[in-house]
Amino acid sequence: MPKLYPEPLLFCLAWLALAIWGGMTSLWLGILLTVGLLAVLMPVSASIVSRFEDFTLERQVRWGILMLAALGVLLWQSLQSSSSS
Repeated sequence: MPKLYPEPLLFCLAWLALAIWGGMTSLWLGILLTVGLLAVLMPVSASIVSRFEDFTLERQVRWGILMLAALGVLLWQSLQSSSSS
């Protein structure tokens, strides 16, 4: 059995949690987070690894994009709650 690396597993779980949180906020937001992050993260990760061969930079960029998406969900949720009040 191959070795299980904890950082990619944690990233996948964080992405899943973000997509579920976005889906609980709005169905379209959950779909956008699932498909949109896939369309953004995979090419960015591949280009960083192929151009610079720096896995640390790739990890930092990947987590940074996920954090920006989380901030976007938080902003969306705060705007939705303030408009309904």
